[in-house]
Amino acid sequence: MRYSDSILGHLLKVLPRRWFAGVVDRCNGDAYDKKFSSWDHLLALVYAQLAGMTSLRALEAGWNANAHQHYHLGVGSLARSTLSDANARRPVAIFAEVFGKLSGLADRQVQREGSEMVRLLDATPIPLGKVIDWAKRNGRIRGLKMHVLYDPVNDNPTFVEITDANINDIEIGRRVTIEAGCTYVFDKGYCRYDWWAAIAAAGAHFVTRMKSKARFRAQRRRAIGQTRGDGFTILDDAEVRLGGKNKARLAFPMRRIRVQRDDGSKLTLLTNDLERSAVQIASLYKTRWQIELLFRWIKQHLKIRNFLGRGPNAIRLQLLAAMIAYILLRIAARQSRHDIPAIRFAELIAARLFHRIDLADIDRPNRTNPSRAAPRSAPNQLAFQYA
Repeated sequence: MRYSDSILGHLLKVLPRRWFAGVVDRCNGDAYDKKFSSWDHLLALVYAQLAGMTSLRALEAGWNANAHQHYHLGVGSLARSTLSDANARRPVAIFAEVFGKLSGLADRQVQREGSEMVRLLDATPIPLGKVIDWAKRNGRIRGLKMHVLYDPVNDNPTFVEITDANINDIEIGRRVTIEAGCTYVFDKGYCRYDWWAAIAAAGAHFVTRMKSKARFRAQRRRAIGQTRGDGFTILDDAEVRLGGKNKARLAFPMRRIRVQRDDGSKLTLLTNDLERSAVQIASLYKTRWQIELLFRWIKQHLKIRNFLGRGPNAIRLQLLAAMIAYILLRIAARQSRHDIPAIRFAELIAARLFHRIDLADIDRPNRTNPSRAAPRSAPNQLAFQYA
């Protein structure tokens, strides 16, 4: 019979095994768990995300029930105690590098000449409750934060970092690599003038919301032109300079755009982009809602509310596995060229992870029809004839 990969095997084909082995060696990832390798660990946690497993017992049972599929995936059986030990001590850096590799691959697959380079930066809280005594509070929750840089044009997270809940957003924002010609959109939680200056010096733009206490003085009024956008109206557009003792930090030209939403609320935006129209700037800030939709999708359809371990290392590994699973789903959807909604596609993947069918047929029944008599010679089988 001609060999056919399972759906899970199809998803993982994009991850080079030789490259992964190099990452494991560099991070010394298999130092303590030689029988349960980093590859076994990665596949087990990704499987838990895609299949919706919420406990170690469920994961062990579901994984071992498909033992006949393990050979071609290069993995073995799973024991709860082994997985628990690996969750406690396997380096998080391995999973972080896997995410970066897959994110770069997804970005290359959908790059289009002339497409706008936009990145949305935000963070979402991961509440852990009172049961996790090591988690820190930030005034609202006890838990962690997941910081994400997201490409809304290509629907691709390009950067992720997990921190304690009390870490300021801007501290992670400053670690993001700035790309020339890119526009970074973020909320007022990322207000740091020296970082804004670094973005401008790198040849990039930013769009953000102005804090109420900030003091910017209008230098010149700009002609607004089109005033009406999708759900908002432009009230004012002016080139401004920062006043007070901090003015030296923002020596480059900036714009202040006042916007009124259709519900009556008002926003004041700041940007160093002098080329786009005021409506385009306001529309860019409105796209920030897409990263909120990404957070909502991940929290609703992946498993980051029930954790397979209570230690900080285990929870970080599970969060990274969720982001890896998301990237694998996006890559698979593009490769199969399906136009079905992302939610339905994820549900079909979950239902057929170990089915040996092509990704393009994920929404179709198996080609074999048991109600019909099997042909005398199957098309995928060799025929041996003896003289």
